[in-house]
Amino acid sequence: MQTLFVELGERRYPIFIGSDLDPQQLLEPYIHGQQVMIVTNETVKPLYLNHYVSAVEGLGKKVETCVLPDGECYKNIEHLNLIFDALLEAGFNRDCTVLALGGGVIGDMAGFASACFQRGVYFIQVPTTLLSQVDSSVGGKTGINHSLGKNMIGAFQQPQVVLADMAQLKTLPERELSAGLAEVIKYALLGDVDFLAWLEENMDGLVAQHPELLAEAVYRSCAHKARIVANDEKEQGERALLNLGHTFGHAIESYLGYGEWLHGEAVATGMVMAADLSYLMGWITEADLERTKIIIQRAKLPIKCPQIPLDEFLAYMSHDKKVLNGQLRLVLLKSLGQAVITKEFDVELMKQAILRNQA
Repeated sequence: MQTLFVELGERRYPIFIGSDLDPQQLLEPYIHGQQVMIVTNETVKPLYLNHYVSAVEGLGKKVETCVLPDGECYKNIEHLNLIFDALLEAGFNRDCTVLALGGGVIGDMAGFASACFQRGVYFIQVPTTLLSQVDSSVGGKTGINHSLGKNMIGAFQQPQVVLADMAQLKTLPERELSAGLAEVIKYALLGDVDFLAWLEENMDGLVAQHPELLAEAVYRSCAHKARIVANDEKEQGERALLNLGHTFGHAIESYLGYGEWLHGEAVATGMVMAADLSYLMGWITEADLERTKIIIQRAKLPIKCPQIPLDEFLAYMSHDKKVLNGQLRLVLLKSLGQAVITKEFDVELMKQAILRNQA
């Protein structure tokens, strides 16, 4: 087992990364109060819920569960209320813990619920997908979608601890694994060209789900994110770099309907659009652009999205959280491994990058 820490002063918390982790031993110091609500979904429930219920009950805690339907399309206020219903009906008080057992949707919704319930209760992340292990479970961003924009309603709610168990990835469908690899590639493109070279060397093994390689990818990704979050918890500056590809990707998700494309699939194509714009602006070479496309394709991810009318694509981009004072900011590449946040880009070239990367 490897351990990382997100350094946030008194709110410092660990990320445990390994295979077949012992939840009872690792969770004991981080569960507050006697009441624990485990939030999961219908897919994860038959796989892992009983194991975690038994582990927490073994610590002498009262455990209740809330099982949500599985899918990005359920990441909304209607289904968020189901968590509040479960907490209130079970008589939970302010000294309780909400444990998210699932992928990014469950982590986002359970975390947001824990931030709101009685104005804030304790929260634990147990991410069961690669995407949630390397990205959404770390850093405290929680929230729900709105028809006009993804993740536009939410709160910062840091967990007490994150348990990333590689053994749980064995049950992950191939498409979901690839979606997680999109976020892994993101870390390499935005800030670590040596990691990009490592991914190029080991991508076939990652796609084949070699546990040692996956653990290394999770560790390096989480280490990168933990450092950025420690420097900029509330995304006032550097943390926005973690949105490489996301402004384009969120527009794709919003237009197609949440869940039609997985988040990682949309981000993958979004990163190609960002790299293409960087190329059109003369910041990276054509060889850099091709290198970006190749590593994304090797992860079995799309590099082009379906046809989306340009005016609608731009309208969704205008709702992005990185719009500041009415001006869109993008994360682009000065070079592979060096991303920047900028409002200084040619809008016509951005339109070209969008259109050039539609199927």
